[in-house]
Amino acid sequence: MLSLAYSIGVLLALAGAMVTQGCRECQSSCSGTADRPVTLQGDQWMTHRAPGDLPSVAEGCQATATHDHLVQELLQRMEKSVKLDEPPNPSILLAMNLAGATHGHIHRWLLREIKKNAVERARTDMTSGEVALYILALLSSCQNPRCVHAMGKTINLIPILKQKMNEEINKKVITWYGESLDILALCLLKEYDNQDAVGAVAKELLNTGSSLCVDTQAMAVLALVCAYNHTDKQHLIHDALKAVTNNLLDEQKKGNGTIGNIYSMGLALQALETSSEFYAPRKWDRAQAFSVVYNHSYQQPMAMAQVLPPLVDKSYLNAAPITVQFSITNTLKNYFHYSTSVCVPDNSTLLDVMKVARSEKPDIFCFKTEHKSRGPYVTSIHGLAGNTTKRTYWQFFSCWSPLQEGVGTYKPKNWEHIQAVFSTY
Repeated sequence: MLSLAYSIGVLLALAGAMVTQGCRECQSSCSGTADRPVTLQGDQWMTHRAPGDLPSVAEGCQATATHDHLVQELLQRMEKSVKLDEPPNPSILLAMNLAGATHGHIHRWLLREIKKNAVERARTDMTSGEVALYILALLSSCQNPRCVHAMGKTINLIPILKQKMNEEINKKVITWYGESLDILALCLLKEYDNQDAVGAVAKELLNTGSSLCVDTQAMAVLALVCAYNHTDKQHLIHDALKAVTNNLLDEQKKGNGTIGNIYSMGLALQALETSSEFYAPRKWDRAQAFSVVYNHSYQQPMAMAQVLPPLVDKSYLNAAPITVQFSITNTLKNYFHYSTSVCVPDNSTLLDVMKVARSEKPDIFCFKTEHKSRGPYVTSIHGLAGNTTKRTYWQFFSCWSPLQEGVGTYKPKNWEHIQAVFSTY
């Protein structure tokens, strides 16, 4: 019976749900075997993930062929733009992570070199904006910016960023783009002790004499959207965001879809995708803006890295990852139970979680899906398939309650425990 299988499955799954919330001390390694799930403690969840072969970014999505082709083409061009004899570009790693393209030697090389660069250069010859961008790249890679380890050394990028930010403000050498990037990185890390900087950016956006370029306006939008619910300056931020987002919409109307220029489209799309409440009730002609991107052949690495996230429904606001506990349980026959913790970008679907679990432990968390009218349907997990004759299937639960959405649309929350239980109906 479903209730019996479920009850047993829940008890077993709860026994494996031992993820420790929060980040405490730096951990250098973790242990475990394929048939003995690893219990991740503290920062281990950030360092445990190994790049694995993930399916195509566009797999299973409902986008047009043009959209799918462009996403794949941008990913390929970005990878080809990476030169192993040149410094790593954190924007490329950030874009690859947001797109789910965490496989291959290019990704591994970028992550390794970015950690080395951070250890070598963050304290000396990086600007605050560069440190902030490195933080976003590391965060999206499920790495802890407070504990960056390379070449036998470990550094904490947070106090370094704050110190550089304050020094640049005092010396009046910081740019509004860089300051916005700093605010965004600190906000995603839940560091909110920079309210003067937040207020200064908002006031600059409201300054009628300001001549901020579209890139800077868009980055400021991302920063202030993140900071909005964590400040006592909400009225000021609301007015600033209303003004600048409407300005971006005016730019699009004036440019017949283009906002600024073709190279500023990536950040502009990210900004407008994440700020609709501030330009409402005005409507954004999203299709017109995206058609401009579809019709351009991007070649410049930074432009590709900035336009790719909105093409996969992400923005830099999704750089901070979430941790999801995922377990699979069969109590009907030939019992098994396995549990793992995976790190995925914010706003990921349950299907994304399952793909990461599969890429890390393919012998345990392998699964198959069929595409139905309502989206992907899981037919098999761990080699065990549902059977209509025996009336068996895989059912998904969260907090003892059956999920009301499919794996392709349900988006787990941070630290949520999802159970897949082989059940009867």
